[in-house]
Amino acid sequence: MTLKVDKNTKVFILSPMSPIIGGVELLHQLGYNLRKFMGIETYMYYYPTSPKVKQKENSYNIPPVETIPDEYYNILIIPEVFTHLDILKNLKSIRKVMWWLSVDNYFWEYLSSKKFCFLQRGINKIYRIFFKSEIYNIPILLQNRINKLNNMIKNNILVREAYIHLVQSAYAENYLLKSGIREDIIYYLSDYINEDFLAKPFSIKEKENIVVYNYRKGYSFTKHIINSAPDIKFIPLLNMTRFQVIEVLRRAKVYIDFGNHPGKDRPPREAAISGCCVITGKRGSAAFFEDVPIPDGYKFDDRKENIPKIVEKIKDCLENYNERYKDFANYREIIKKEPEKFIKDMKKIFIISGKNGK
Repeated sequence: MTLKVDKNTKVFILSPMSPIIGGVELLHQLGYNLRKFMGIETYMYYYPTSPKVKQKENSYNIPPVETIPDEYYNILIIPEVFTHLDILKNLKSIRKVMWWLSVDNYFWEYLSSKKFCFLQRGINKIYRIFFKSEIYNIPILLQNRINKLNNMIKNNILVREAYIHLVQSAYAENYLLKSGIREDIIYYLSDYINEDFLAKPFSIKEKENIVVYNYRKGYSFTKHIINSAPDIKFIPLLNMTRFQVIEVLRRAKVYIDFGNHPGKDRPPREAAISGCCVITGKRGSAAFFEDVPIPDGYKFDDRKENIPKIVEKIKDCLENYNERYKDFANYREIIKKEPEKFIKDMKKIFIISGKNGK
């Protein structure tokens, strides 16, 4: 069941009123490519709306709108984090397409509640005060809980009403199938990293014994790795511009990421294309080779007993970088081809009447 597009069709993309990075950038990339390569009228609808939205400009030059015409020949793309908006209830005719840019973020409101793991969080707090350690690994508890929340998807009205579902990751596709979504209405449409990361090849000569990590995701575990390796220089990706991130990654030899990987995250790819050896956990999309296609020896469960092995792997990458970086050659080639693949996948989903033999 593809999306038929005719001369009357307009595509509206629902987007958070946020900086154009990560998932928000992907929403804009779709709009840009629909306009450039398929000539489809495409607009951004920002939420929450404000007077600033009327004048909002974005680097992808996609015009914003204040209203969405509720006609069947139109298409509305909805990221999974917006499935509970009241404005969607009044749109009855437009073809609604859910785009699963992540899995975990769909449940964010539920999982971020203080009631969730209340007892375990309280016990951890007490143990940190007296013993400077924790009993419960909250991130793992969260991930295990996500794996049992399929009914929340089945019971969502918008999920049931969706014309088709787009998935950004194999992780999301797998989760939807296990949640009872029909395979014939699921289409893979992933993403690609910003071209600034692809503009210039990295140089081995510029590499230093630096390990970079994502401070915003997985730090509760990463800090134990850092404390176990005082002789290694770690740099957090925190409060940096895109070009500062590029500069640091081009100097670093290793990137570690023990976050929850709610979708096919960009930081591991940005690191790999910058010449870093990539070491990750196994939660979320990181568990799927299709999403993070690196050798198994560079993936570890985020458990304390694995910290010595992780540190050993980091040191191996630093000391033998000229050989180890070759392990990521296939990953880098996949990343380079992602823009082209995105356009091909997009054209398989959006079918213009009278073309492609239709």
